[in-house]
Amino acid sequence: MSATNPLLFGDLLALARERWVSAMALSLAEKGYPGYRRSDAVAMRFLHSSSRALGAFAAPLGGSRQATRKVVTGLIERGYATLESDPGDARRRHVTLTPVGRAYAEAVLDTLNALSREVTEKVSPEELAAAVSVLTFVKDALATVG
Repeated sequence: MSATNPLLFGDLLALARERWVSAMALSLAEKGYPGYRRSDAVAMRFLHSSSRALGAFAAPLGGSRQATRKVVTGLIERGYATLESDPGDARRRHVTLTPVGRAYAEAVLDTLNALSREVTEKVSPEELAAAVSVLTFVKDALATVG
């Protein structure tokens, strides 16, 4: 792009997301966790503190039940989580991190924190607050498009 044809907001947003995910994947691969997926950060943060009901995943992941199921299946296939029946209600299933999944969650959180620190060291608190505000608007306003 040139000065007469600058990148549009959506272009910058897409490129920033791509670079963030690439940085996460590279850092995690260096820590022994290849195959990072863009949904892993949210999923690991959600499961880090305790096991969660499968149905509770849809809200933080921002997707459908089918998309949620795909994320959880990916965690299970990679050995990071298990899906267990609720002893009190056979219709409910809980997603629980395995020991390897707990270690992966720690690595994901460490990587997220390191990247976040890098950003906060290079932009002012006001700039960061404005960026968060704009990104939140886009996330919420465009959620119903389609």
